[in-house]
Amino acid sequence: MSSTPMVDLRGVHKCFAGIEVLRGVDLTVRPGEVTVVLGPSGSGKSTLLRTINHLEKVDRGLVRVDGELIGYRRSGRKLHELPERQVLRQRSHIGFVFQNFNLFPHLTVLDNVAEAPISAQGRDRATVLGEARELLDRVGLADKLDEYPRRLSGGQQQRVAIARALALRPKLLLFDEPTSALDPELVGEVLDVMRDLARSGTTMVVVTHEIGFAREAADTVVFLDEGRVVEQGPPAQVLDDPREPRTRAFLGAVLR
Repeated sequence: MSSTPMVDLRGVHKCFAGIEVLRGVDLTVRPGEVTVVLGPSGSGKSTLLRTINHLEKVDRGLVRVDGELIGYRRSGRKLHELPERQVLRQRSHIGFVFQNFNLFPHLTVLDNVAEAPISAQGRDRATVLGEARELLDRVGLADKLDEYPRRLSGGQQQRVAIARALALRPKLLLFDEPTSALDPELVGEVLDVMRDLARSGTTMVVVTHEIGFAREAADTVVFLDEGRVVEQGPPAQVLDDPREPRTRAFLGAVLR
């Protein structure tokens, strides 16, 4: 396995309107690992995730993916922001699954999955469509290729969104609370797909409140509070024997 971290955040700070949302976050994710980020609402989890692919620009600190500085180039001791097209190129190797699906309503399921590899990566349409069909079969939606998003359940839409992210052949998959917008009975079908991805060795950073998924699928659990990493380690340590009082209080509330 490569010794280069897939994700490497060093001293990441981010403010919104003078409020510090991230306060010097360090995070390392190795290739093939699943990292689950837990924390209360407003702790900075989604902002942290969005700094990894430069959807949010950091105020201080560095973000690298697979050894490459994200969003900037270094010249001596100075950092210069990259042009948008170069940021888009970097982003095209990082799959992102949003809370609210973000599917194109005017495109079929198949075209939703195929759009980005064709338009952003310039890949051959026939090849991409073949891969898109395989991915939709993998997430259990081979019979929905010609449907439009509005005709799908929330769980089905989120599985399309996962297939769409995978269609980019990403080195890394980011999930921002992928089940929080779903009815409870639909959560399981999305988590099943995510467990399959974890077992297959996909590198993932997952922001979620699903403690069962964290316990079963994560290599590392990170507890974030008020923009700081309070505790991190293997699931058995962080979830079952947390060292920090703040972690214990949070888990006590969510596991009641």
